[in-house]
Amino acid sequence: MSYETLDYQVKDGILTLTLNRPDRMNAFNGAMCRELIAAFDAADADDEVRVIVMTGAGKAFCAGADLEKGGDTFNRHKRQSEPEGDTLRDGGGTVSLRIYECTKPVIGAFNGAAVGVGVTMTLPMDIRMASTKAKFGFVFARRGITMEACSSWFLPRLVGPMQAAEWVYTGRVFSADEALKGGLVRSLHEPDELLPAAYELAKEIAENTSAMSNALNRQLLWRMMAADHPMEAHKVDSRAIAFMGESPDAQEGVQSFLEKRPPQFKLSPSKDRPPFYPWWDERPFK
Repeated sequence: MSYETLDYQVKDGILTLTLNRPDRMNAFNGAMCRELIAAFDAADADDEVRVIVMTGAGKAFCAGADLEKGGDTFNRHKRQSEPEGDTLRDGGGTVSLRIYECTKPVIGAFNGAAVGVGVTMTLPMDIRMASTKAKFGFVFARRGITMEACSSWFLPRLVGPMQAAEWVYTGRVFSADEALKGGLVRSLHEPDELLPAAYELAKEIAENTSAMSNALNRQLLWRMMAADHPMEAHKVDSRAIAFMGESPDAQEGVQSFLEKRPPQFKLSPSKDRPPFYPWWDERPFK
């Protein structure tokens, strides 16, 4: 499909997904919300995509919600005609949940400012890397609104409750150095070195790992954070390693190691999922 607000490019197993509204600092709007969900749907369906790298066009990553409607920006009755009820859903949250469900590793490459939904929608990504010029802000209390995009679930799990509370309660915009120190990002890079570093990491994943293994590993990591006992992990990973252990990917992984050559894994996350996947009950919005 064609995109209004995104650029979607696949090369060497890596999807570069670029937020592409540079004239608006890649501000989040309804079209971007819908297109991000569609893009992750497309990536999951495409076995050529092994890793996703998401970044922004121009100087910003994403400056948050598009404020073109001024004080009515967050008033749902002034920006849409949908009635209250089951449709009363935060758009950023639908994107976060879609990224959470993704079967491919996702790397965020923050080339510039990431504020409000511009940072909260990235919390379900697996690895976040930032330019030294990037800035971040959970600015909701300064705009008279609350956390969104499921960030009240993700943020304290990623950075700890105390750091999450400080950033959310103050609503201040903070530097890339503070983001690194607080555990929000994995590494800092000079602006022209950010994407090469993200691609280097993405290439390491794409060229050396089983896509099916990482599809299972990704969901094991995220979903076990909410489990109430390690027995829940034991139940699921016992089934997962049994399935993969007798698969052609396991045979190839061992044989390629013994033969000291690059692996050629064959299993496809779109077609070869184990019968117990998904092992969780889907959560309806109600």
